[in-house]
Amino acid sequence: MARRERVVRMSVEQPLWRALTAYRVLTMVYAVLLAVFGRERYDRPWVAVVFLTVLAVWTLASLPKVSGAVACTKRFLVVDLTLALAGILLTPLADFEAQSVDGPTLPSIWTAGSVLAFALKGGWRWAAFASTLVAVVNIVERGDPSRDTFHNVLLVWVASIAIGYVVEVARASERTLARALEIEAATRERERLARDIHDGVLQVLAMVQRRGTALGGEAAELGRLAGEQEIALRTLVTSGLVPATRVSEDAAEGAVVRSVEVDDEPSGPAVCDLRTLLAPHAGSRITFAEPGAPVLLAPATAAELAAAVGAALDNVRVHAGENAQAWILVEDWPDEVVVTVRDDGPGIPEGRLAQAEGEGRMGVALSIRGRLRDLGGTAELVSVPGQGTEVELKVPKVSRGKAGSAG
Repeated sequence: MARRERVVRMSVEQPLWRALTAYRVLTMVYAVLLAVFGRERYDRPWVAVVFLTVLAVWTLASLPKVSGAVACTKRFLVVDLTLALAGILLTPLADFEAQSVDGPTLPSIWTAGSVLAFALKGGWRWAAFASTLVAVVNIVERGDPSRDTFHNVLLVWVASIAIGYVVEVARASERTLARALEIEAATRERERLARDIHDGVLQVLAMVQRRGTALGGEAAELGRLAGEQEIALRTLVTSGLVPATRVSEDAAEGAVVRSVEVDDEPSGPAVCDLRTLLAPHAGSRITFAEPGAPVLLAPATAAELAAAVGAALDNVRVHAGENAQAWILVEDWPDEVVVTVRDDGPGIPEGRLAQAEGEGRMGVALSIRGRLRDLGGTAELVSVPGQGTEVELKVPKVSRGKAGSAG
């Protein structure tokens, strides 16, 4: 059974929350050590002991709350900031000379962590609100604030607002990236659907139009209607109005012709022999040359490559004539698989492909080149008027596209 990998996209701000978690723990330890080594300055040491005990318990108990924006609730932020402000205001009660001597407060630089939590949660406006409250309380606590006091509160105020702004920009960028990825995915789905339409419905409508015109009478009218519907459908596909559809992985896996084990490992990823998908094309006018050993690719990769070969053969039948001879050559190289489709038709006049794309005929652009691009491969078309056309399709063994890989 094929392995399924799940890609989990981490938020760009998650590292900031991790840094905040570490900051709160380290600054809590710093505040405790600062009080221990400076205990002789406290007139009421029990105030410092009670507050720092509460601060340590709160910091450790609230670690899950600062693990991300979802866990960090408004109620937590209010309680956290209240604790920091209370610690600042309690400093003069523990140290009578705190207002006259420009020393550290009880929470010390732990207070900045509370302000930064506001910045990460709500952006620069929330940060400005919290840092302004801290600045006011610090000035009130000092009574006669010094230049260092104003310098410290201004530093916290500017830093928190800057970080809050960076967080808002990061969130906006993440939303833009997510939207771009959605648009890209929808575009690829639309192109895939357009290829399927071209390989099926459009080919049938074109055949009905040609046969109806050749038969004449009522069949000619039927051919004319089929031609009108072909033009309308091509316009719909190329205009991007065909809605993107999500193809389930289970449905894609159900299309696997057969799978074999790699390196005799029963639990290895499912792979498909490309030869089994291309062999049915062989006939009186199509020669199929294959290696003697299985050509193993991921099932989805093999299916898309086979569909591109089918589209190339459809072009041979339509443009080179029913009597044209075609050859399919499969080459299995260590790092890539190369499939060449060649015919002996009249070739493609110079500029014809660009003209066809301009008219909405996207066979080569979507059914061939689009498929190979999605697989991380390339499609090269070489045509000389009067000497036929050759289409070379290359797919890496480890596909970089969405179709997956064999290993």
